[in-house]
Amino acid sequence: MADLKNGIIDMKLATIRTAQGNTLARESEGELLLYPFSDVGAWLQAGSPELVAGEETARLSAGSADFAPVVPAPGKIVCVGLNYREHILEMGRELPERPTLFAKYPDALIGANDPIILPPGSDAVDWEAELTIVLGSTVSRASSDEAAAAIAGYTVANDISARDFQRFTPQWLQGKTFDDTTPLGPYVVTVDELGLNPDLQLDCEIDGKTKQSSQTADLVFDPTELVRYISQITTLRAGDIILTGTPGGVGDGRSPKEFLTEGSTVTTSITSIGTCTNTCATR
Repeated sequence: MADLKNGIIDMKLATIRTAQGNTLARESEGELLLYPFSDVGAWLQAGSPELVAGEETARLSAGSADFAPVVPAPGKIVCVGLNYREHILEMGRELPERPTLFAKYPDALIGANDPIILPPGSDAVDWEAELTIVLGSTVSRASSDEAAAAIAGYTVANDISARDFQRFTPQWLQGKTFDDTTPLGPYVVTVDELGLNPDLQLDCEIDGKTKQSSQTADLVFDPTELVRYISQITTLRAGDIILTGTPGGVGDGRSPKEFLTEGSTVTTSITSIGTCTNTCATR
């Protein structure tokens, strides 16, 4: 983390909605301390300046907060498919030699407790719990050391996927980026607190029943390698995010297959980071 500013030290950060608009928040013993940045991404893009205790603009209880997507408008959302050994075998595929990449757009993102809007026209909406990298600085054609230094921290996402749309063509994009489908948050936890390539428990429950349960150590390509590889293709900048892939247990891999419907509640948790709880709705 040597290349990042002194603000990136043992912190849990969020973007919350207030009557005055979105604002950056730092969690401290169950409270959220508010600072004059519009969101986590804006703070990172400003060079992650130090958030000094006592200089916050306001405080509120974390339990009463309205969480926005932790980075509401990342310049890039890069997603990795088939990156857990167990999930690759579940889907009947061989381990890849290189990461499988696709993209999302910011309109897909929702907050940690917002409703998932079921994609219209799809009867095969699936869950995919994912550890997500948040970039803290610009990196291009990086070495492994440079890639590691560019990671600010990690958050929770669920790559809600319309499997029928995904399979319309060999390209996956159309099944992956429906508006208002992808929970992101509630917190970014910094690398100094979690470690560079953390081994964390990741779980997804549907209506209270565990469907996915794995350790992030099962990743084929770890976060540092993903940042290094993706930066060979496109410049990554502060506030960009990378969804690192999902473990086994998705609905599409079950027999019989299981999919989300109106009223389904998706709970996505990663130890030491937080939990997204989102109920499926139509619009």
